[in-house]
Amino acid sequence: MKPNQKWVIISRPGDYTELGRKYGISPVLARIMGNRGVSGDEEALEYLSTAPDRLSDEKYSGFNLPDMDRAVGITIEKISEGKSIRIVGDYDIDGVTSTFILLKGLKKAGAVADYRIPHRIRDGYGLNTNIIEEARDAGIDTIITCDNGIAALDEVSLAKDYGMTVVITDHHEVPFDTASGEKSELLPPADAVVDPKRNGCAYPCKQICGAYVAYKFIVSLYERMGIPAEKHREFLEIAAFATIGDVMPLTRENRILVREGLKRLECTENPGLRALVSLNQLEGKNLTPYHVGFILGPCLNAAGRLGDADDALELLLCDNEEEAHGKAVILKEMNDSRKSLTEKGVMEALRLADTPEYQKDRVLVICLEDCHESIAGIIAGKVRERTGKPVFILTPGETFDETPCLKGSGRSIESYNMFEEMSAVQDIFIRFGGHAMAAGLSLPKERLGEFRERINRNSSLRDEDLVIKLKIDMELPLSYVNMSLIEELKMLEPFGTGNEKPVFAARDVDIKDLSILGKSANVLKGRINDGSAFFECIYFGTDAADRKEYIEKNGMRKFKIVYSPEINEFRGKRSIQIVLNGIK
Repeated sequence: MKPNQKWVIISRPGDYTELGRKYGISPVLARIMGNRGVSGDEEALEYLSTAPDRLSDEKYSGFNLPDMDRAVGITIEKISEGKSIRIVGDYDIDGVTSTFILLKGLKKAGAVADYRIPHRIRDGYGLNTNIIEEARDAGIDTIITCDNGIAALDEVSLAKDYGMTVVITDHHEVPFDTASGEKSELLPPADAVVDPKRNGCAYPCKQICGAYVAYKFIVSLYERMGIPAEKHREFLEIAAFATIGDVMPLTRENRILVREGLKRLECTENPGLRALVSLNQLEGKNLTPYHVGFILGPCLNAAGRLGDADDALELLLCDNEEEAHGKAVILKEMNDSRKSLTEKGVMEALRLADTPEYQKDRVLVICLEDCHESIAGIIAGKVRERTGKPVFILTPGETFDETPCLKGSGRSIESYNMFEEMSAVQDIFIRFGGHAMAAGLSLPKERLGEFRERINRNSSLRDEDLVIKLKIDMELPLSYVNMSLIEELKMLEPFGTGNEKPVFAARDVDIKDLSILGKSANVLKGRINDGSAFFECIYFGTDAADRKEYIEKNGMRKFKIVYSPEINEFRGKRSIQIVLNGIK
């Protein structure tokens, strides 16, 4: 099944020639900035400079986050009294890195601290009764969560009943009640709840990851305790790593963080990260969000998916090079296995999605009986990309009150707020949580059909919402492409969610001398020209062979293309290469 695709040129009015003169950049760069929603002198200068000291701006102070002052005060009191603190994290990349930041950060501040990361299958997501009771039996005084806890109302209540202090640090959406006809927040009864998604939050950037919330907590703690800033700077690259891995928008503060974090990651002093970079043959390279999001990050995630997330945390905590290498090898092998299982699950889910029974559904709810529950989210994301629809992938889970259950993950599209749509049918779920674009859930197996029927019946998605839009910054003939332009475009890096790589369109193009490359036959290479400029071109995709056949069948005709220009370096020689995103 191939989703409908529509090419759309972003059209935002503005005098980009004048703006270019004002900021000392080309009109092309000025227009791209306008397309990204950058407006006003302050925002434009911040976008162009991305100086790391901007992270210290007063507006980005952690004390602007709700309850941060209270959380810091509680923690200082517990440290001074020598009380035991347990950090409860999560098993994904954001949860593991959050746990690392809090654990090392608190210990540096003199805290008596340990951690507990839930096991994906045995425990499920976040706080649960067993974790609370374990903490009580161990004599734990205080629980601090990271990347979870905002929806743990009952669990926090239990911890409070046992006399424990609870501090929540999270970044997920706050649950709400609509019984009164209006949305009202349902906050857990913790001693402090630090979450940028809370109503009335003064912090300017709401879309930050759990690890960055944890980092802000440590920065605020050190500031209050008079601990020098250099003591927390080692955590900055970890927070940047998590920002990419948890697919946060690379805008404003996140973009500054990731730009600086990637520089630090290239020369990291963390033995575990160094071993992972080396094992994946990335030493000496300029690291980009791609390397973290698709190569390094999945290795950390694989531990929580197919094994125990403690393995990933132990890699980050390693202070021995040999031990770090051994742990990195295990994680990479896990990730290779995960990729194989994922491909199998994606093919089965697409087969089902293409059957008459499912084709009418605007929201796909697919149960894979033979799938490892840990990769449901990855499969959902890939099926969404291939179908253009919001997708829930469910797998058989453990029983709950002797009732067989399903567990799963959802991945959404821009026009469908998954968390709000699930909230409208929350009586179906045993547990659920997430945000607009992604969610996790568990429900009784017997209610699968009801979930699928109600989530589709409630959907207001239209045909045009299910058309994937390939957004184009501007039409730019190939004759405008040169080294200077490509170098200037680097000012906009790092590229990623919310700050996508610039994409252009050109018409009346010839494409010739095509060949298929790569062990998976997923690379199409050739030559391209529009009569005034000639370049090598390359296309990446599982449909590379189909694209080759399509181009050769229409070889006597001119093509329209969507592309990104880049510099290809090979054996010391630099040349321009056109990366094809679309061909008509």
